[in-house]
Parts: sequence; C-alpha cells; structure tokens
Amino acid sequence: SSETFWTTTGMFPQEFIIGFPKCVKISKVAIQCYLVRTLRIERSICKDPVGFEQCIEKDLQHTEGQLQMEEFPLPDFQATYLRFIIKSAFDHFVSVHRVMAEGT
Repeated sequence: SSETFWTTTGMFPQEFIIGFPKCVKISKVAIQCYLVRTLRIERSICKDPVGFEQCIEKDLQHTEGQLQMEEFPLPDFQATYLRFIIKSAFDHFVSVHRVMAEGT
C-alpha cells in the first residue's frame, strides 16, 4: 500500500528481511525510500534466513522532499530471503515505502 511505510528507530545500521515461499529467480529489485544514504542488499538461498551473502551496496543520491527510487538489475540471481541493510542516512530517521522484486 502506498499509504504505509516502514521507518527506522534512529540508529544505524537498520535492517529488514523479506522472505519468499521458496527459492525464486529474481531479475530486478526496486526500492522507494526516503533519506537513505547507504543501502546494502544481501541474499540467502537457505530454507531459513541464515547464511546471507552481500549482493549490492550503493550510496544513494539525496533527494530533498522526494522519495528516492532505485532499481538494481540482478541477472541470474536466486534468493529465498532478501535482507536490506540501511548502513547510513541523511537524517536520524529514514523510511522505506515500497520494495518490488521482479522475476519467476
């Protein structure tokens, strides 16, 4: 829902995990967030959310008053869990408004 979002509690790093019912093939991940400075995405192909490996780490552009919209193409990428780690921010609090994963 575009009316809801997840917000941090003010200290960094902060993280959240998205799980899929089974291991899926992902071709692209997109995120809409606000005031995120450095974002890392990790994946796990395990049955449980353990054994994560880093896939992407990126410094995002500061967009005052607007949501940041980032897309990450992931060719030949499989995951059961995605962990999003917000390593740093442009302010004390940030928000995540949408995460989208495309694939099969």
